[in-house]
Amino acid sequence: MGELDRLLGGGIVPGSLILVGGEPGIGKSTLMLQLCNSLAVQGLLVLYVCGEESTEQTALRARRLGVTSEQLFLLSETLFSQVKLQIDRLKPDILIIDSVQILYKAEIASAPGSVAQVREIASECMHLSKGLGISTFLIGHVTKGGEIAGPKILEHLVDTVLEFEGDRQHGYRTLRAIKNRFGSTDDVAIFQMGASGLTEVLNPSLLFLQERNLGISGSVIIPTVEGSRAILIELQALVAPSSFQTASRRSTGLDQNRLALLLAVLEKRMGYQLHQCDVFVSIAGGLKITEPAIDLGLLLAIASSLCAKSIDPETVVLGEVGLGGEVRSISRVEMRLKEAIHMGFTRAIIPKRNVMGLPLEVTRKIAIRGVDLVEEAIRALIN
Repeated sequence: MGELDRLLGGGIVPGSLILVGGEPGIGKSTLMLQLCNSLAVQGLLVLYVCGEESTEQTALRARRLGVTSEQLFLLSETLFSQVKLQIDRLKPDILIIDSVQILYKAEIASAPGSVAQVREIASECMHLSKGLGISTFLIGHVTKGGEIAGPKILEHLVDTVLEFEGDRQHGYRTLRAIKNRFGSTDDVAIFQMGASGLTEVLNPSLLFLQERNLGISGSVIIPTVEGSRAILIELQALVAPSSFQTASRRSTGLDQNRLALLLAVLEKRMGYQLHQCDVFVSIAGGLKITEPAIDLGLLLAIASSLCAKSIDPETVVLGEVGLGGEVRSISRVEMRLKEAIHMGFTRAIIPKRNVMGLPLEVTRKIAIRGVDLVEEAIRALIN
């Protein structure tokens, strides 16, 4: 699995302890079974502890995914002492714990999933991994707030923390590294969920732009960076007169507080009467973007929808916006522009301070306009 290898920094390090977190039903067990199969067919011995399901249930899913290797062993057990006996007997190369909240130690009086139990189970797994050289994956559930359930020490003990997330209404899933002792952090691997399991997405920009409609208002293309990869995304905005005394502000895939702040900047700098309008903003495809480089594109999408004028479909927009309406410089502009060129875009609106220093190989292939203020960008593309 090339995408997972890249995310982990080149592959799985022997003796490493990896925590995989995600919402129930997002596909964590599916990903782990496919990973088990990839490792088992290479001759590695894999022990999959399926504490939340029977071996028959897990085997049924495995057959559906095409997992048939005899090097993969399933164990339905929740008592850690019994799991440890099987580890001592089999001496596996890879250990999967599904999930860390369901295992328990009989010596501890608290219930499975409690802080004391999770801390002890994670600590025991760490000693097993380091002492026997077993690469261990711990699957962890998340709370309503989106954080991995259990004490924070769980994330401190492990070598790598992977977050598996996605919109269930879309088939896309993102696996994000938020801690990695063997590679870069904030990198991302993208998968597509299908009837036969998860498949790797090697060109995310093409995937997220394939359903894009040209010539509609409120749509803008933004090159964002996830770890070591640039991805083109479509940001859509809809501005409509409000039927209520208090206008609605809704966002999908980006911070709602950031949206409110940028709407205030747009009202102040352009004089738009947005307080009388409902504003809805969404990142197509179900991705979640937190970097400020999408600020300028977000404001342009909102202005485009409000004015009912479309933005040039061959233009990409990037830049951070300050409270004074100034367009601030951003990082890794060259990487973003190269991805835009690769996808056939011919024009870019970027912060003026980022124009200097761009190599000729980039400036010759895409027309670049630098802007200092939000109103400059709006007049260039909309008015």
